[in-house]
Amino acid sequence: MPIRDLSAGPRVLLKRLRELMAEPLDPQERLDRIVSQIASNMVAEVCSAYVLRSDGVLELYATEGLNKEAVHLSQLQMGQGLVGTIAASAQPLNLSDAQAHPAFRYLPETGEEIYHSFLGVPILRAGRTLGVLVVQNKASRNYREDEVEALETTAMVIAEMIATGDLKKITAPGLELDLTRAVTIQGNGYNEGIGLGHVVLHEHRIVVTNLLNEDSEKEIIRLAEALGSLRISIDDMLSRRDVAQEGEHREVLETYRMFAHDQGWVRRMEEAIHNGLTAEAAVEKVQSDTKARMMRMTDSYLRERMHDFDDLANRLLRQLTGYSGRSMDELPSDSIVLARAMGAAELLDYPRANLRGLVLEDGAVTSHVVIVARAMGIPVVGQATGLVALAENGDAIIIDGDDGQVHVRPMPDLQNAYEEKVRLRAKRQEQFRALRSVEPLTRDGRHISLNMNAGLLVDLPQLSESGAQGIGLFRTELQFMIASTMPKLEEQEAFYRSVIKQAAGRPVTFRTLDIGGDKVVSYFRAQEEENPALGWRAIRLALDRPGLLRTQLRALLKASAGAELRMMIPMVTEVSEIRAVRDLLQKEVQYLSKFGHTLPRKLQFGAMLEVPALMWQLDELMAEVDFVSVGSNDLFQFSMAADRGNARVSERFDNLGKPFLRMLRDIARAGERNRTLVTLCGEMAGKPLSAMALIGVGFRSVSMAATSIGPVKAMLLGLDAGQLEAEMNAALDDIRSQEPIRELLLKFAEANNIPL
Repeated sequence: MPIRDLSAGPRVLLKRLRELMAEPLDPQERLDRIVSQIASNMVAEVCSAYVLRSDGVLELYATEGLNKEAVHLSQLQMGQGLVGTIAASAQPLNLSDAQAHPAFRYLPETGEEIYHSFLGVPILRAGRTLGVLVVQNKASRNYREDEVEALETTAMVIAEMIATGDLKKITAPGLELDLTRAVTIQGNGYNEGIGLGHVVLHEHRIVVTNLLNEDSEKEIIRLAEALGSLRISIDDMLSRRDVAQEGEHREVLETYRMFAHDQGWVRRMEEAIHNGLTAEAAVEKVQSDTKARMMRMTDSYLRERMHDFDDLANRLLRQLTGYSGRSMDELPSDSIVLARAMGAAELLDYPRANLRGLVLEDGAVTSHVVIVARAMGIPVVGQATGLVALAENGDAIIIDGDDGQVHVRPMPDLQNAYEEKVRLRAKRQEQFRALRSVEPLTRDGRHISLNMNAGLLVDLPQLSESGAQGIGLFRTELQFMIASTMPKLEEQEAFYRSVIKQAAGRPVTFRTLDIGGDKVVSYFRAQEEENPALGWRAIRLALDRPGLLRTQLRALLKASAGAELRMMIPMVTEVSEIRAVRDLLQKEVQYLSKFGHTLPRKLQFGAMLEVPALMWQLDELMAEVDFVSVGSNDLFQFSMAADRGNARVSERFDNLGKPFLRMLRDIARAGERNRTLVTLCGEMAGKPLSAMALIGVGFRSVSMAATSIGPVKAMLLGLDAGQLEAEMNAALDDIRSQEPIRELLLKFAEANNIPL
């Protein structure tokens, strides 16, 4: 049977569907009447709606023309049959003889064997396949392009029914629709901890609720005006000084401009409007269709372009809806932010009290936003590929920073298990909190100084909460990394003064700028290096740019007026570098004295020991400084020639192995010999077992994440440091013993009831 001209058909059909959606009908009756209307409007003998369940099964939910007994009985797996093929590919299938297609699968209960022509389209939302909508006829024919477009437009109405949860009421007990299914993504844990809460999409997704238009020409004008505004905004961004030069930011915006002027994109949106959709719904439809196709591509470049196109479509939707941005006051109190990528400053826009975690599709453990999130003390998971498309604002979510897993819409038993885990952690934290005012003395009376690492003002409240005795490492580079321009002298001075004030008399050890390598600042262009970790960074960069270093030294001296200033130099390789910095520091002291500025009442000058070359300069180094701080993370990776960012080799060697512990013992003994304070800051210090090892090789001062101070203090209160030191020295000196030191420490802890 031929299908009539559809030039007005979609508009008439959409009008009828809008009336149906407004009627007080139960979900099954509404869906039945929708497929009946589609069949009638398209003069099709069959119209069927298949909905994707969470178990990957496409279930027949409604039909006009097939046997009614098949509803909720007929099922196809994803990729199985014509319907499954459409769902898997997210592409329409237009066949004049369906039964001749190799994917055809006969379902006897439906009675479909008498129908030949077949048109099926995916039911899409935000690029996700939610089901399949099919029309069939007995006559053998190919459906026209405008008929395919009409059916795709109509499928949006059913997508909305699924998205609003309407069809859950007619889903069999124990089954879930795919849109609401539990999803687990394995990423990489970038900061430990567990967060339970609700999804907040960083790239806010506009929810289009008004699908059907009253006046196509008016909607075409609205679309044209929004496109004009979008193009102007992109041109304005391209003309800004900070993106006027060549670079990644400019390349992305040039791609946006190319997409924004793409006539094929505009034509498809205009066609959707002529078929009866509002401008917003037309943008969403074309966005969803394009996204569905590109998500299934294996080419990484094309998938990345999908993100650019997706972002552009979202910008156009914001132009159409007048969306001016999310109000931070509206955030849920248990927000877990999901983003493909984001800058450090963007994270700081979120109120800390509302944040329970951060999930990134991209991002490395060393990226700025991850460093800031760590400083804020929230769990972070990165490399959670594809998660943003699978989640909706307000979805329940669990983020496990310990093992890198993210659970969206978790099942009740998993939710309960994590809630119990969080309760146990909270109970332990209460126990640790009770130790805040307890002096960190070992059982045999040795004082161990426990300090915390910091880098931002948001870290400072943790000084009191954790019971830390001071800040053993303040990363001054974080202020530079989150700023869009180089912080001026006055800004640096004000920042350091705030830190000292909030520390309330407790010592703060400032590390001078450790930028370069993996710590990139956008406004400071350095040459690309083959091995940046061993390249132009930290003190090497600072000595080559003495103006940069002198500005920071002056800011630190002025901010510490009348107080104690403790500062240390990172990435020292030769003692001559320390002497060069001391000379610059002395010049700044003389300059400030000359102009009558108040100086610090006491100045403590130190060096970070991260480069193995200093192991053969220990006595010479300690003659030049007041203290030495071991950066165990870099010292270990440089000593073992094992990149800590490379999972294949970073876990190959044990930092509690004899070689590294002997190195640390030599440093501690050199400090004792030279009467120079030796401390350590790094991941080792924050784990009770490795902190125990540090005490065993002679360290009496360590610095760690604030959350680690409680567990480490609980460990050392039950420790006989003298006994441990004797056992460790014997083991480290025994060249024949093959027992791992880690095993020895575990046995010692068990024998002495030391909590780990």
